[in-house]
Parts: sequence; C-alpha cells; structure tokens
Amino acid sequence: MTFFERLQQVANNPEALTQLGRGLERESLRITEDLKVSSLPHPSALGSALTNKWITTDFAESLLEFITPVSRDVDQLLAQLDDIHKFSLSHMAGERLWPMSMPCFVGDQDEIELAQYGSSNTGQMKTLYREGLKRRYGSVMQIISGVHFNFSFPDTFWDSLFGEQTEQQRQDSVSDAYFALIRNYYRFGWLIPYLFGSSPAMCGSFIQNEALKASFGKVGKGTYFLENATALRLSDLGYTNNAQSSLKIGFNSIEQYLTGLNSAIHTPSEEFSQLGVVVDGKRQQLNSNVLQIENELYAPIRPKRVAKSGEKPSEALKRAGVEYIEVRSLDVNPFSPIGIDEDQVRFLDLFLTWAVLTPSPAMTDCELACWRDNWNKVVVDGRNPLLELKIGCDGEELLLKTWGQRVFAELEQVAITIDALHGDKKYQQTCQRLLTWINDPQLTFSARLLEQIKTYQGISALGDFYATAHAKQLAQQDFRFYDQATFEQEVAASVIKQRQIEQSDTLSFDDFLADYFADVDVEIPTLNN
Repeated sequence: MTFFERLQQVANNPEALTQLGRGLERESLRITEDLKVSSLPHPSALGSALTNKWITTDFAESLLEFITPVSRDVDQLLAQLDDIHKFSLSHMAGERLWPMSMPCFVGDQDEIELAQYGSSNTGQMKTLYREGLKRRYGSVMQIISGVHFNFSFPDTFWDSLFGEQTEQQRQDSVSDAYFALIRNYYRFGWLIPYLFGSSPAMCGSFIQNEALKASFGKVGKGTYFLENATALRLSDLGYTNNAQSSLKIGFNSIEQYLTGLNSAIHTPSEEFSQLGVVVDGKRQQLNSNVLQIENELYAPIRPKRVAKSGEKPSEALKRAGVEYIEVRSLDVNPFSPIGIDEDQVRFLDLFLTWAVLTPSPAMTDCELACWRDNWNKVVVDGRNPLLELKIGCDGEELLLKTWGQRVFAELEQVAITIDALHGDKKYQQTCQRLLTWINDPQLTFSARLLEQIKTYQGISALGDFYATAHAKQLAQQDFRFYDQATFEQEVAASVIKQRQIEQSDTLSFDDFLADYFADVDVEIPTLNN
C-alpha cells in the first residue's frame, strides 16, 4: 500500500489520529548566579530523585530531568511540563536552569558530582553506572542536555491498519511497524536537527584538536561556532559515542535489534577493560563490556516498552514487543522556558505518523551508514543553501531544500487529515510555518540562536539572559494543570518510597550485581560490602 492509501485507511477511524500518546523528558542543569554548575545536592524539597515520578536527575546531581506522564492532548502535555518546571524552580534556593543543550562554564570534570540515589542496591547501581560513564567518556559530555519525546499510536490506529488479528499477530505487526518507522526516521529524521537544532556553537573546551578549532569562528572569550551548523550536540564533538561506532545494531526487525543489542552487552571491550572494574578497592564501572547496560547505547531513536519490576529493557521488548518509541535528537529549545514548544510537538506528531505510514524497505548496515552521513552533514552544515543529501548509498543527490519540500508536501496531507478530525487547522498552521523554514534557513532555531550568540558575545551571556527570563516567566504564571499540593504530596511519597526500597533489600550489593549480570559473561569483583 502507498502512503496515501494507508493515510486514508486510518483516517476512517476518528480516534486513530486524535488519541496519539505523548510524553516529554527535559534535561537541564542547575546553575548558580555566576553561571557555574551547581555544587549543591539535589534539592530535598524536590523529593527523592530515585522515586519522584516527575522530577529526577540524569547523569549529575546538578542535571535535573523533568518527566511528564503520557498525554493524549498537546496543550495538556505542555501545561504539565510547565507546572513541573514552575514547582522545581521555586524550590532551588535561587538557582536557575541553564536554557541550552551545550554547557559553557565547566571547570574540572571532577567538580561535577555524580547523581546520588540513596543506599539501596538499585540506587547504588545507578550511581555506579554513571561512574562508568564518567571513566569512559568524561563527565563534561554527560551533562550535555536534550529533550526526549516519547510517542505511541493508540490501539484504534493499529485496528485500522491491520484489522482483526490474534494477540501474537498484533504484537508482531505493531513491532514491525515501529521498526519501519525507525528506519524512516534514519532516512528523513535529519529534518529535526535542521529545523530545531539549537547548538550551532559550543565552548572551546569541547574542541581538543587545535587544527579543528581553527576551522571554527570565534565570538567573545571562548565560544566557537560553525556558520551553517544546526546541532553540534549531535556531532562527534557533542553527545556521541565513537566507541560504539563499530556496533552493528540493525532495525529491520525486533529480533535483529535485540540480537545486536545483546551482542554489545556481552562483548568485552579492550579499551574499557584497561580502566579496571575495581581500582584501589573502589568500583570504577559496572563491567568492562562495550555496554555496561542497555541504556548506554547512544541512538537518535529507541524502541521502548514499559518494563516490569526487575526487568531489563530488552527483556520487556522480547516479552511483549514495542510499545512506543523515544525520539532523542531534540536539542533543548532555548527560546522556550520548558525547552520545547507547541509547534515542535505538532511537527513530531506529523512526522512520526508520516514515517509509519510511508513504505520503509529493509536497510543494510551500509545503507544505514549512508543515511547517518546525511545526519552528519546536516548537524555541521545544515543551513548551507547548497547542501546536498544522498538518497541511500546509490541514489541521487538532492538539495536539502528540495528534499524537505517533498517531505512537507506529504506532511501537509497528514496535517489536513488530523485537523479535519479535530475541527481546526492547528497542524496545517504548524506545517505552513515550518515549510517557510525549509525555504529560508535563517528562520531556523540555529540561525536565530547564532545571531543572538554573536550579539551577546558568547553563549554565557545569552544563557544568563534566557535563564533569568524563563525563571521570571514561570514564577509569574499560575499552575496550568497540577497545583502546589499535588507536587508536595509526590515529594513526600517519593521519600517514603525510597526508604521502603532501601529497607526491603535483602542482598549485599556484591550479590545484587552478580544476580543482575548472571546472564552476561562478565566477572563481577566482590568487595564484601
């Protein structure tokens, strides 16, 4: 079936395209008045970072992560994220949130305190995993921030596409469809950093090679930029992992994906083994394999399923198939107090719906590498009006602008269809606005941001401005979905829940790790703790 035939098929059921599931995860560093990374522990007024369902930490104690529940309504989703930010900022002892993906005020990486989650085995393992990330890749890379967009289609969508099926047939069909979406995401997802990339510049400390640094422009004391860059966070200089470049993890089926992922988890790394697992009686990493655990795999998109207690992500996928996908290539939107805006959410709705309905042939490792090369071109040179992208390994080359216009012509059809079901024109308006960005690169986030960075003579001064403006805006507005009491109840409940987890542990940490990695061919040294 063609894209248009599939679109018409799902459009016949109104709920198929009006009940899309969305969740947001926004990361942001706590910063001091003088623009330093906070050295204070996670604010106790925000509850337990281990168990608070809305407010946690990522790599560092200073790196907050805000999480919304799944929502079927765009306005509600953004209102929830608004409120989580508002509550958090009011309990941060005057600290602010850094408004960009790339930090620019980091001294020694040892000054970055790893996230702490208490004395339970689960909490200790989370911190040790981060210790391993620090040893392997350095702490500075790990505090680069992003926004993750979790997305799913309702059962009615799959009913419209697949008709009546057995439970196993439906599970297999849905997983196949999500992997088809993922392949199309690798083919066409470069549109996301082109439109919304917000890291055209970075602190000079990220560029170790002096010859490479010479190819950058410089503004102020230490901000380096590429004139046509969109998302340096996604480049080799940002949040990437060269150690994983040789991994062969395919996306043609859930079986192929899990085979590649499990191979990486079970494969020893000569480089990481040299770091040691235990040095001078202190654990340095969970193990010395290519991946300590599955979460270490860096990818712009992931297939996901909510795991049961004690279940690994791959075990959840194997048990019941793909439930949703996680888009991981969004920079923090510096123009929004919450790091993302309505147009971005609506665009992702359109793009991901288009990606699952558009035919998506199987993809070889070579072809996947060619598509990734397009991404690399876009993140470092995406606003070059003469930039050409290659359609696969052997296909024609097209100007980014031409290819973007072709995709947007079909996105508009999705927008018209969804708007007809909602009785408004919000998706068409988003589509029309963003199409002007395809035609004029100067309208993109990265172009606007770079112009402001130059005006403010660097990332630091501009970040200072937006951090203050965003905090003021959130403080002045009312709660839109939750209220103060609801957050305070969750804070109190999270503290109790962490204490219960700690009290329920029956294994030593040594035994806990040995049990967790029982199916992995790796030696877990014992410290007799």
